Amino acid sequence: MANTTKTVVYFIPGLAAGKEIFEDISLPNYLYDVRVLEWIKPHKNESIKQYAKRMANLIIEKNIILIGVSFGGVMAQEMSFFLKTKKIIIISSVKSKHEIPYKLKILKRIPLYKLIPNRFLDNTKNIVKYGLGIKTKSKLQLYQKYLSVKDTQYLKWAIKQMVGWKRVNVIKNVIHIHGDKDPIFPIKKINNCIVVPGGTHIMLIVKFKWLNDNLPCIISGDYNE
Repeated sequence: MANTTKTVVYFIPGLAAGKEIFEDISLPNYLYDVRVLEWIKPHKNESIKQYAKRMANLIIEKNIILIGVSFGGVMAQEMSFFLKTKKIIIISSVKSKHEIPYKLKILKRIPLYKLIPNRFLDNTKNIVKYGLGIKTKSKLQLYQKYLSVKDTQYLKWAIKQMVGWKRVNVIKNVIHIHGDKDPIFPIKKINNCIVVPGGTHIMLIVKFKWLNDNLPCIISGDYNE
C-alpha cells in the first residue's frame, strides 16, 4: 500500500512512447509516489473525451499530479475533467488548438495520415525521423528505443486526435514547460510557459537533468526563472 502522506504523481508519455521514456526522470521519493500510465487501445471512432475518461478510470487516487509529455500533455488536460487533480504539468506540448502549428493543422484538412501504410508505422525509425523531426543518427537511435507502442490503430487514432484537437480555452492552472528549440511545437506559438533554453521536443531525454533539478520546485510553486 502506498504511503498516504505522499502525493501521487502520474506521468503520461508522448505519442507511441512507453513508460521507459521516464527512466531518467526522478522526484524525491519521500514526497512523491510516482507512477506511469501506459496507452490503452482506442475503440473504433472513439473521441478524445471518451478515451480520456477511460484513461482517468485507471486512477483511483484524488488530489494527484498529472505530468504529460507532448500528446501525453494533451491527454493529461482532457483527463483532468474526470479527476481531482492538485496540479497539471505539460512538457513539450500545447494548451489549446491555437498553439498547434499550421503544418500540423493541415493534416486535419488533408488527413494524409489515413493513407500511411501500417508497415511505415511499424518502423519506429520512421516515426522518430518524420514525426518528430529528428535527423541526426545519434538522436534517432537515442529516441527510437523509447517508442514501444506500435499498434497502428492507436497510432493513427492518436495522430488524428493531436492534429484535430479542438480545445479553445486554456484550462486554468496548467503549468507548461517548453523548449525554445522545439521543432514540432515552435516556441513562437506558445504562451505562458516555463522556457527551457536549448530544449527540443525530446528534451525529456536530453534535458532530464534540468527537469530533475527544477521539477520539484515547479511542483511546489517555488520555482523562479
